[in-house]
Amino acid sequence: MTKQLAIGMFQGGRVRDTWKIPGREHEPNFTDLDYWLDLARKCEAAGVDFLFFADSYGYPTMDSSIIPTAIERNVQFTTVDPHTLISALAAVTTKLGLVTTTSTMVEAPPAVTRQYRSLDHFSKGRVGWNIVTGSAQAASALLFGEPLMPHDDRYAKAAEHVDLSLRFWEGCWESDALVKDAAAGVWADPNKVHEIEYEGTYFSTKGVLVTPPSPQVTPVLFQAGASAPGRELAARYAEAVFLAAESTALAAQIADIRRQAVEFGRGSDAVKCLIAGTFRVADSMAEAQAQHQAAIDRISLEQAATLYAYFTGLDLLSFDLDRPIPASAANGDNGRTNIERFLGPDAPTVREVLEEFRANGVMGKPFLGTPEEIANQAEAMIAATDADGFLVQPEADGSHDAFFTRVMPELRRRGLLKDDLPGDTLREHLFGEGAVHLPESHPGAAYRRTPSLV
Repeated sequence: MTKQLAIGMFQGGRVRDTWKIPGREHEPNFTDLDYWLDLARKCEAAGVDFLFFADSYGYPTMDSSIIPTAIERNVQFTTVDPHTLISALAAVTTKLGLVTTTSTMVEAPPAVTRQYRSLDHFSKGRVGWNIVTGSAQAASALLFGEPLMPHDDRYAKAAEHVDLSLRFWEGCWESDALVKDAAAGVWADPNKVHEIEYEGTYFSTKGVLVTPPSPQVTPVLFQAGASAPGRELAARYAEAVFLAAESTALAAQIADIRRQAVEFGRGSDAVKCLIAGTFRVADSMAEAQAQHQAAIDRISLEQAATLYAYFTGLDLLSFDLDRPIPASAANGDNGRTNIERFLGPDAPTVREVLEEFRANGVMGKPFLGTPEEIANQAEAMIAATDADGFLVQPEADGSHDAFFTRVMPELRRRGLLKDDLPGDTLREHLFGEGAVHLPESHPGAAYRRTPSLV
């Protein structure tokens, strides 16, 4: 049976470059609400599962100061708050999932749980939380006046954060606690709304989530981070994970996540593994390759190094360009995913890493060619990795239009995409009609309270 793929549309750093495209200087871009409303409507019309917003409070820094190139060239620098956007986008769509990022280092569980529950209400059950420990952690720590926490400790804090958030979402309100009895003047049954008491290593609390249960109760849980602690967090808690690497590495990462999910009692199909990549479609392979090369030529090695510093905290230009990244670089407190992927016996030189970031950023090699050629490449990648779908980065012009109008119809013709999204909630889009809430195999389900008889 042909696997039907999940499709998410990625919006992050590349959309910030639309201001410099000739002829588009005065068109709506990422600071204009109309830009996002138009994108959301197009995503829904195309039948994608969700629109995803990457986010971070950080920006590229080196030696405790912002890198001037980040400001000058807008490299992972300017952004807007995607949580503010989601309510507006929910108002102009009815099926599209809306996923955004919140770092477990910045916002505490009481704030995160109220925020996402509110958004789940406003969207009628179409919201997801991308759980991260944060990009550009050095900058974020400086911004909030906090010490930079060691990498593995950040993931321990993330696990505790998610666990406590699940206690609030699943364990605070019983399913029938909301009464809304106007005649009796009763809003909710106080016997069925429970205080959460928790004392952990990183968080402590005694209180309630005041927002009543939303359609999904818990938002769909996403995760992005392929380091060993990241994969463990995904296997334990995530319902979908974003991964970016070449096919051999992706296959190993996906197999590891599925193996650990089974060990956690969740099952090998509990986590949707989505490959992040760019799709550049043209009338011929030669034309697509030429367009891709033209995009690379517009990016300097200095800009590539600035982008790399954003994700890792490392200044590649300080190393010998003709030798690999020192293995000791992975032992620091920086982001490891984009360090570890370039280590090992066949490690590329620093210059080759910079060239890779010029060409692809954090994504793997792009899918290039005609719609038919791209669909062939996508099918081959799914077969080689056992992935469940794609997180699609926009074209160089910041749009997904070519993917919507040319690639998706070809994928759908081959039976690789759903004709209609199942159900009304994001979780149903990913796991099938009726799968509105966390499954019983998810650790969050253990915090549910059986409706009491009082």
